[in-house]
Amino acid sequence: MQLFFEPEITDNGNVLNTEESNHCVRVLRHKENDIIDVINGHGSLFKCRISAANVRQCQLEILEEQKELPAAIHCHIAVAPTKNLDRFEWFLEKSTEIGIQTITPITTRFSERKVLKNERLDKIITSATKQSVSLWRPQLNPLIDFNSFIKNWSDSNNYQKFIAHCNNGDKTLLKNSYTPGNNVVILIGPEGDFDVSEVELALKTGFKAVSLGEKRLRTETAALVACHTIQLLNEV
Repeated sequence: MQLFFEPEITDNGNVLNTEESNHCVRVLRHKENDIIDVINGHGSLFKCRISAANVRQCQLEILEEQKELPAAIHCHIAVAPTKNLDRFEWFLEKSTEIGIQTITPITTRFSERKVLKNERLDKIITSATKQSVSLWRPQLNPLIDFNSFIKNWSDSNNYQKFIAHCNNGDKTLLKNSYTPGNNVVILIGPEGDFDVSEVELALKTGFKAVSLGEKRLRTETAALVACHTIQLLNEV
């Protein structure tokens, strides 16, 4: 199923953005009166007829709209981006395919990457959303420092909150700590792990320390394992 992505389709006069217009008309060679499927990333699938096959501004006529409810459970992963950006991009792609709802990049004491440009990352998420035939596109938040993120979540009571780390201390497996049916936010640190003081701050703010298993995982692997664990537990 070939999908096109236009978040503003119902507000911009039913026009595909320049990138999608070019892909539709120039690359895929769609012509006037062809029928295509467009998603807005907010749960709607539009069956459309091309009324003007313009490579910069493909004009559409909406024939039908199908709506899908959002996921019952909201999974939010806050993760320190890797020094090798390809690895972080891999996580974005795979977690989108699995069905994550929100991703927040965070900077920590031992972070190796403290600057992030979301434009390319957003494109990767959009591509993965279309590839997985999902009507809901995950939200990628701006990069934020660890302390600010924790402060923003200090009063959140409608989420189960976890911090996965490899430091010493009491921890339980995520699969045994999480209760299916609950919204969840999970903190994943950089390759150097969270600083002890960061873990302590998280615990004081209501986060629970968890383990993702006996193996020591790379940052992007840990983040994906956490996401997939939540997804699997909610499918049982």
